[in-house]
Amino acid sequence: MKGRRVASTNDIKNGMVLNLDGQLWQVLWFQHHKPGKGNAVVRTKIKNVLTGKTVDKTFNSDSKVDTATVDRREMQYLYHDGAGFVFMDTSTYDQLSLPDDVVGDAKDYLLEEQTATVATHEGNPLFVDLPASVELVVTYTEPGLQGDRSTGGTKPATLETGKTIQVPLFLTQGEKVKVDTRTGDYLGRVGN
Repeated sequence: MKGRRVASTNDIKNGMVLNLDGQLWQVLWFQHHKPGKGNAVVRTKIKNVLTGKTVDKTFNSDSKVDTATVDRREMQYLYHDGAGFVFMDTSTYDQLSLPDDVVGDAKDYLLEEQTATVATHEGNPLFVDLPASVELVVTYTEPGLQGDRSTGGTKPATLETGKTIQVPLFLTQGEKVKVDTRTGDYLGRVGN
């Protein structure tokens, strides 16, 4: 296998891509764990880059894993052309069309002209990394109700990307909100 790189499980970080039995897995979450008895381990939640399947995997601490060389580039999202999402490398102006399955859930938070990190491995697009949160306008929600600030209730709201999230009852159509791109959670209102 060309470009094989080996790392210690102690070096695992979020976003790292591991090559496990010829398949690429992105680390979503990790935790070093030292039980009372026995050897330390590294617990991880990893996502198969091609299938999107997420699994929990535990590695023995200080064992070796193959890592994949991943090229990450800042790119600007231009448009969806029916066949895929077209991104432009902001330094070379090269355009790259990514299939819908590579973009995955990122499509729920992508606006035209927004920048994102596009990861490729040996020229093949793997995934799109967005900032931890984005600001989007609420295009539809039931009218806001005064006095509902203290109830803690929520209602569905449709964002300008078409994604529906839960927002507090007082929010109104046309307001800009901050949304967590990993969970889809409402993080707050953005002042105009």
